[in-house]
Amino acid sequence: MGKKVVVATAVIGAAAVVGAAALVARRRMRNTAKWARAMEILREFEEKCETPIGKLKQVADAMVVEMHAGLASENGSKVKMLISHVDNLPTGEEDGLFYALDLGGSNFRALRVQLSGGGIAKQEFIERAIPPELMVGTSDELFGYIATELAKFVAEEGEGFHLATNRERELGFTFSFPVLQTSINSGTLIKWTKGFSIAEAVGQDVVAELTKALKKQNLDLHVTALANDTVGTLAGGKFFNRDVIASVILGTGTNAAYVERAQAIPKWRGPPPRSGEMVINMEWGNFHTAHLPLTDYDHAMDLESLNRGEQIFEKIISGMYLGEIIRRVLCRMAEEADFFGTSVPPKLQVPFVLGTPAMSAMHHDTSPDLKVVGITLRDILEIPNVSVKKRRVIVKLCDIVAARGARLAAAGIFGILKKVKVGRETTMANQKTTIAMDGGLYENYVEFSSYLENTLKELAGDEVWQHISIEHANDGSGLGAALLAASHSRYL
Repeated sequence: MGKKVVVATAVIGAAAVVGAAALVARRRMRNTAKWARAMEILREFEEKCETPIGKLKQVADAMVVEMHAGLASENGSKVKMLISHVDNLPTGEEDGLFYALDLGGSNFRALRVQLSGGGIAKQEFIERAIPPELMVGTSDELFGYIATELAKFVAEEGEGFHLATNRERELGFTFSFPVLQTSINSGTLIKWTKGFSIAEAVGQDVVAELTKALKKQNLDLHVTALANDTVGTLAGGKFFNRDVIASVILGTGTNAAYVERAQAIPKWRGPPPRSGEMVINMEWGNFHTAHLPLTDYDHAMDLESLNRGEQIFEKIISGMYLGEIIRRVLCRMAEEADFFGTSVPPKLQVPFVLGTPAMSAMHHDTSPDLKVVGITLRDILEIPNVSVKKRRVIVKLCDIVAARGARLAAAGIFGILKKVKVGRETTMANQKTTIAMDGGLYENYVEFSSYLENTLKELAGDEVWQHISIEHANDGSGLGAALLAASHSRYL
């Protein structure tokens, strides 16, 4: 009897061991299959995002075609090619005292700049928050508040600032909302964005509204120039470097502006500019071509956006969207490959929870255990204890998305270079050409800016690249507006 019990126990024990081993084997097989699926998702995504140099040249050529179409007629292209009415960019020799107002969000800035005929002698600025109730109040309330703060700022004008005799102070106005500009210092508001909703102001001339408020304050400020931040960046770049021909903003959103020959703008109906040139505000974020390497994640993000079918270029190259693309890929990995365990982390399902600054920090992580990636996942997505192996996958995702965005941005810039050189006496190979860049994405995301510059060099070729430079033009939306007021002064 005793022997039978021992044998039975041994058999049961052996069966348990075999069962446990089988369970472990099944888990390993399942984990292997899940990991293989995650790698398949990664590989498919990488293939869809590929930007070989041939494709980039097709994108650049398509950009040139859309630029021509946009210059030909108002509705000729998704790339609007808006006439800025800026036909006289700063030369660096401007002299005098000029002010600027920069309104583009829940804060506004005011600047004063003393120009010395060869540079900037002195500058000061203030920044003020706009009370939330004024963002949805009346036009008089909003511009009245701004004018009141401007009056205080002008009253503090002190030593080092000198207004020439018998002159009124002049101001450049950066207004970063959709406007139909009708002259250098007038423009009709098309719609509000960024949390503003003042219905009565839509369809009104924003310069006239500001001027009315300034007069109520008995303030001797004449609005000389109206511009957006991209045109301001071009003006600021040109002031410091005569070789600047274009500006590009790569931040939360993206846009570009450049100097075009007046005779190359068929839709221009006004008198020929004295300079023979005109700054074009491209609004290139709305560029689209079949050559763009779009993925299922891009299409889904666009379908769920408030501006479906619009701003496609912006949605794959600008700071607002890059982190969101990564979140969507990770979501799919979590759903189909149990990448973060058997359930999808709740925070990972929140749209736009993963910002591009967090993406940049993870991409830049060079620690052996990718500590920054682990901290970011824990603090933002509430996903703790992610293995180093999986952290490497996330860094790879960051690299894929950043590389695609930066390389496509470079293709867009190359398109501008090709357009402005066509028909000119000089060629890209023998004239110094500078692009003024601004925006937090370009300034702070090192890997992104490096990809962009290396790709532009690859597109241009070594010989031409020797004559191209990219410069960071800080504060185009503020300083640039003051410089535009100077270059378009009534006293010239």
